Amino acid sequence: MRNRFEEQLELLNVELIRMGALCEDAISYAAKTLMGKRDLVEQVYAVDREIDQKEKDIESLCLRLLLQQQPVARDLRKVSSALKMISDMERIGDQASDIAEIISMLQDRQIESTLHIRDMAEATILMVTRSIDSYVKKDLEIAREVIRYDDVVDDLFAKVKNELIGLITKDPINGEFCIDMLMIAKYFERIGDHATNIAEWVEFAITGVHEEEQKGG
Repeated sequence: MRNRFEEQLELLNVELIRMGALCEDAISYAAKTLMGKRDLVEQVYAVDREIDQKEKDIESLCLRLLLQQQPVARDLRKVSSALKMISDMERIGDQASDIAEIISMLQDRQIESTLHIRDMAEATILMVTRSIDSYVKKDLEIAREVIRYDDVVDDLFAKVKNELIGLITKDPINGEFCIDMLMIAKYFERIGDHATNIAEWVEFAITGVHEEEQKGG
């Protein structure tokens, strides 16, 4: 019985890695649409649908593990953390899709604020990748590294916001465009927040203590 449980836990790890890879793809495609490859918008939507399906598959696997087995406390934390993590990953897919949708409606024009938004995209992809790595490797230091790295994304968001304020100041006709770009930057910031949430649930899976509980204490 325990061997069967271990096999299903390993399958859970594999499925989480696959879902994480899909999230990376979604963010990457969304970032490329921002750089002018608008033919990838539909690809972002397609990956988002795959992420939604993967969430349902993993949720079913977790429920089977909880109902059919009698996990010890440590394993129970792993499974319950996985359930929380897939919710954040599903939101990452949604936000990548939201970015693609905004870009699909933008008029063709030179995007002066590309640099820091590109940096935001790269930073959030890194955070998502590392947060999943920390779960699979059961590595507390990687998880805490992701949590700290959220400050980098927040700083980049502030830089993008200042760039956009500069564009509006230079010419108010840029207003609508800048609002769209600010929304895109905000979605990237939220993706960073979701990656942080994933890392915090990894910390809980390993230690039994959640970051929010530590702050509350």
